[in-house]
Amino acid sequence: MRKMRLKELILKLHEGVDQDTVRAELMEVLSKIPYGEVVEVEQELIEEGLPQEEVLRLCDAHSAVLEGNIDLSAMKPIPEGHPVDVFKKENEALKNVTAQAREAIHKVLAAEATDIQKVLEIRGLFNQLFDVDKHYKRKEYLLFPYLEKKGITGPPAVMWGKHDEIRDQLKGSIEILQMTDVAADEWKAAAQMVLLPALAAIEDMVTKEEQILFPMSLDALAEGDWFEIDHQTPDIGYCLYDPPKQWKPVGLTSEETIKDDFSGGLVRTPSGNFNVKELIAILNTLPVDITFVDKDDRVRYFSQGPHRIFQRNRAILHRDVRYCHPPASVHIVDKILEDFKNGKANHAPFWINMRGRMIYIEYYAMRDLEGNYLGTLEVSQDITRYRELEGEQRILNYTK
Repeated sequence: MRKMRLKELILKLHEGVDQDTVRAELMEVLSKIPYGEVVEVEQELIEEGLPQEEVLRLCDAHSAVLEGNIDLSAMKPIPEGHPVDVFKKENEALKNVTAQAREAIHKVLAAEATDIQKVLEIRGLFNQLFDVDKHYKRKEYLLFPYLEKKGITGPPAVMWGKHDEIRDQLKGSIEILQMTDVAADEWKAAAQMVLLPALAAIEDMVTKEEQILFPMSLDALAEGDWFEIDHQTPDIGYCLYDPPKQWKPVGLTSEETIKDDFSGGLVRTPSGNFNVKELIAILNTLPVDITFVDKDDRVRYFSQGPHRIFQRNRAILHRDVRYCHPPASVHIVDKILEDFKNGKANHAPFWINMRGRMIYIEYYAMRDLEGNYLGTLEVSQDITRYRELEGEQRILNYTK
């Protein structure tokens, strides 16, 4: 009954009812709401046909209405160094930086002339805040896959969409702060329209995580799942915080939870053979990143070369490839897979500029000798140095 009432109240927001009105009604009829029910209601609304884009659009309104009315009394305790403890410590650091940035922005807004030194200080604080990208990537590539295995797919997808919005807000803010010739009135307008909303968005995400995502995740995932997440966390890195203590679940060791078996016989092909260790070395030595998605759209393999371009972690294995991409680009993934499966295309190339490097990305349809679709191979390569080559090199030179 309570869940049904909560669902009705959330739907009122989507029908255009004012936030304050809905919040007042919620406080009157429901008071405190268990965090698990919030997740269940959002998941059910998506499954019942409420467009994910619509949930994303009003995600902040949901949070504003629910803030302070979520019951966290049943939340499990969090050991020091646990992945959730690390997330929460990072959130503390983020809120500290957003508070400093907001204070500095208001000082500039209150001054008659723009204080360049204060603007430079704000730029430094926003550069620190962009470290939140690692915090979000750990959620997207490590935490969300385990939630999806438990059937919790809607809320993570919506949250990933909010991550992308925040990333865009931070990028826009940093671009503004890099301009040194902006008039005072223009800077103040940008502060109100871009900088301050970016800070608010980061803080709102902290609330969403700590009131809903983390308590729900602690209930849903087993100790072994958290151990895997913790084990792979250093591959992505930490956000404004370096945990002083490593967490280990009681009774579990890496030998029990992470088993790498590279034994086995020869891998035979029509043109030769090699053992498993040799095959792994070959794939990791190639100057490209490789990711294999099988015919059922599940990620089955990725190479582990020393200089990967795009982050990959073992948590994505057997994951639907659509969940490995930002929501804004899923339609492109769907189009490629559809065209590869129906034989309309076999190759899809892209190239992008990324942090001053030219990255070439190709997707290939993999087929057997009869032409049956086996999956898709993604090949990514940094081609910056190749574009700069001139003339010839016929003399041995190990520096190139």
